[in-house]
Amino acid sequence: MRRFGLADAGIDPDNQVLPVNGTREALFSFAQAVVNPGPDALVLLPNPGYQIYEGATLLAGAEPHYLPCIEANGFLPDFESVAPDTWRRCQLLYLCSPANPTGAVIPQATLQRLIALAEEHDFIIAADECYSELYFDEAVPPVGLLQAAAAMGYGDYRRCVVFHSLSKRSNVPGLRSGFVAGDARIIARYFRYRTYHGCAMPLHHQYAGIAAWGDEDHVVANRRQYREKFTMVLSLLDGLLPVSRPDGGFYLWPSTPIEDTDFARGLFAAENLVLLPGRYLSHAVDGIDPGARRLRIALVPPLDTCLEAVRRLRRYIESL
Repeated sequence: MRRFGLADAGIDPDNQVLPVNGTREALFSFAQAVVNPGPDALVLLPNPGYQIYEGATLLAGAEPHYLPCIEANGFLPDFESVAPDTWRRCQLLYLCSPANPTGAVIPQATLQRLIALAEEHDFIIAADECYSELYFDEAVPPVGLLQAAAAMGYGDYRRCVVFHSLSKRSNVPGLRSGFVAGDARIIARYFRYRTYHGCAMPLHHQYAGIAAWGDEDHVVANRRQYREKFTMVLSLLDGLLPVSRPDGGFYLWPSTPIEDTDFARGLFAAENLVLLPGRYLSHAVDGIDPGARRLRIALVPPLDTCLEAVRRLRRYIESL
């Protein structure tokens, strides 16, 4: 509530919040709880994006509709180009802000436009906000979906659900501590479904989670370390690969001089360095693959390890 300024709108912990064992579990199972399967069912998802959205869509009996996130549009989906019939068929829209892998942040005005579209066309918005606490300007954190809804006067957060996790915020991916929050009607449907497939969070995870969620000092320190890593890594990559600092998250999304899969394979063979080819996170739509000739570089390891990785990357590129 403090982080997203929801004190006035409020959150009912009994009806609008559901603890989950990490966002992966929740993002995947959520689609099965809210999608009505059928030949006309669509789920819209960012392209490139987290593969869980696609798997969840297919298992829910819907067709994925990929929204290309290209550089010309700031790596955000071009929502304005979505046809009215596509919005009509949409049952669920997955968002990720800051995005995996591009780091793009969706502005509040865009979130509010999407909320209005959800009202008009009767679909649900599932916002993956697990990177929301990784940003560069302490005075301008990314806006959340519930925050945007509250600013519109939607205190019930209708049609809006957000997913949060400690894994990125607190660097504890193994703890599997997260929550889902938003529209009480949707949370009730998801809770009913999760009763059959989910499991309770272990007590020691709950106590550790209470401590982590209740402390902001380590989160500020975490952001400070990421800022340092981005600054130093980007200075070493300057003039080497076309790349820029993202709006948030902990990934770089540079272009490659050759096919991304060939680049990653050659880099591993020459320097024992593993980077993810961009096309492993994307799909070709109308002949355009927004992940082609790109890499996802995660600046998660300690600074010294990141700098050593960049030195190996430089050697490989200079050998091409």
